[in-house]
Amino acid sequence: MMKLHDRKPDIENLYKVFRREAPARPTLFELFLNRPLYERLAGRELVDGGPDFAVRNQRLMIDAFAAAGYDYATTHASEMGFNAEPRNRKDTISLNEGFVITDEASYEAYVWPEPENCDYSRLDDAEKYLPDGMKLMVMGPGGVLENAISLTGYDNLCYMIYENHDLAKAIFDNVGRRLVKYYEIAAPYPAVGFIMSNDDWGFKNQTFLSPEHMREFVLPWHKKIVDVAHARNMPVTLHSCGNLDCVMDDVIDYCGFDAKHSFEDVILPVEDAYEKWGGRIAILGGIDVDFVIKRPDSDITERSRAMLKRAEGRGGYALGTGNSVPEYVPQDKYFAMIKAALEY
Repeated sequence: MMKLHDRKPDIENLYKVFRREAPARPTLFELFLNRPLYERLAGRELVDGGPDFAVRNQRLMIDAFAAAGYDYATTHASEMGFNAEPRNRKDTISLNEGFVITDEASYEAYVWPEPENCDYSRLDDAEKYLPDGMKLMVMGPGGVLENAISLTGYDNLCYMIYENHDLAKAIFDNVGRRLVKYYEIAAPYPAVGFIMSNDDWGFKNQTFLSPEHMREFVLPWHKKIVDVAHARNMPVTLHSCGNLDCVMDDVIDYCGFDAKHSFEDVILPVEDAYEKWGGRIAILGGIDVDFVIKRPDSDITERSRAMLKRAEGRGGYALGTGNSVPEYVPQDKYFAMIKAALEY
């Protein structure tokens, strides 16, 4: 296992961030890393098959997150997912490929996943080898809007909302209800420390749907997901890419999310997001992925240190990238970022 620090995991640091308090030490947050980085941090390779591959890989990811200095590790609670046709994946993906529901007939023919029929035993297994002080962050199999778009195609969904409103509503409700149940099943496991509602909502300039349609179709289900967590006194964070300015009051005041993740400099730099919303919701990550890729290591470390300094004493911030750490992010650039927290 890679040795980067001497700190021990302590989920209370992250809980303080969620409460918009100052943690005892600089705290890291990331949605996910990538396979080569997990393997380098953990000192062994992920496996691609076998009867216990999900459990073995989850254990490796826990070791990797611990080695990098996180107080939690990311996981999916089960293999539940909404089946759609494969999309052509290159540097980006199309929101208009892979759809399977276009009308009432295809809606009736679609086989919906049932969360109750999935295997959540990995959450029990994780409890056996989580380091003391460390918990799991359970993320979903995509979110309410993401899955609705995957099932219908983005352009089709926009037309459907106006031309077949009831069908659009039924699709959102079927997705939302199952995601709520997924989190209801996962939240009681002792290894679970908090949940992530991960659902990309927007473009660079606006949300995918109008604010009114976001409030009708999407936000009520996220409020129910938040309620699942808060009923167990558990924090819950939103990961959503895009410009959410028009619905951030809803995110904070209606849904009740404890934290927001995913920020881009081209939309709103994390420094500005912290000043704008940090008194009302915790701000996670935000060191723009493009910045991390393109800038010298010294600039990455300096910006990360400055962001930690900005939040020092005020609280409500954890350091990380603006989105995640895909494979095309040079590993040394990632280490230059987390260095600011580990050596603060």
